[in-house]
Amino acid sequence: MLTLGNLFLLLLLAGAGAWLWHGHGVRERALLLARQHCAKVQVELLDENVAFRRFGLVADSRGRKRFARVYAFEFTVTGEQRHAGTLVMFGNHLGRIELEAHPLPAAAEPMPAPVVEVAASVILESVPNEPPAPRRTDNVVRLDQWKRKS
Repeated sequence: MLTLGNLFLLLLLAGAGAWLWHGHGVRERALLLARQHCAKVQVELLDENVAFRRFGLVADSRGRKRFARVYAFEFTVTGEQRHAGTLVMFGNHLGRIELEAHPLPAAAEPMPAPVVEVAASVILESVPNEPPAPRRTDNVVRLDQWKRKS
């Protein structure tokens, strides 16, 4: 016979199982977002893994405290050093991704010289004694100019 106490325990276990199942789906989404972010900033996600660190109150982008899951992961730029990163998830939505300070990835090939420099050097050669153009100050009113207009 099913008593009220047994029913409560059964519902409590079912709720805990559903919360863990949902948490696994959030972890998979966090892993996908970490992969995408690492590819975007040209670093390599190590171990293809995010690790759950804690569940608690975290400030969102508007400064309000909300319950969030915080995941940690590691990445590398050079392949020699590991750097830490954290990912905050508000439910299934990304809160923020933070990467530890790391060196920038080396460029694959050198950048070509801009075409603008060549054109500027031609202009400067044709007018060598021309003074530089004054800076625009449309939004700044000097006090002596303002007094003259009044």
